[in-house]
Amino acid sequence: MSQIFEVQGMTCGHCEKAVIGAVRELDPQATVQVDRSQNRVEVESKLDREAIAQAIREEGYAVTA
Repeated sequence: MSQIFEVQGMTCGHCEKAVIGAVRELDPQATVQVDRSQNRVEVESKLDREAIAQAIREEGYAVTA
């Protein structure tokens, strides 16, 4: 299932890697695409939406719908 998140606070490549790593730690099979300029993260995963959002928040980023 494809899910789109608005993620605030990503400013560099390290931020992108942190977000991707947080999601893949929960689901190693997840496909994660980050568009920093749009504050957008698209995740293809069977995980619950809130679990993904929480993993990103734990990396220090604000997540909205």
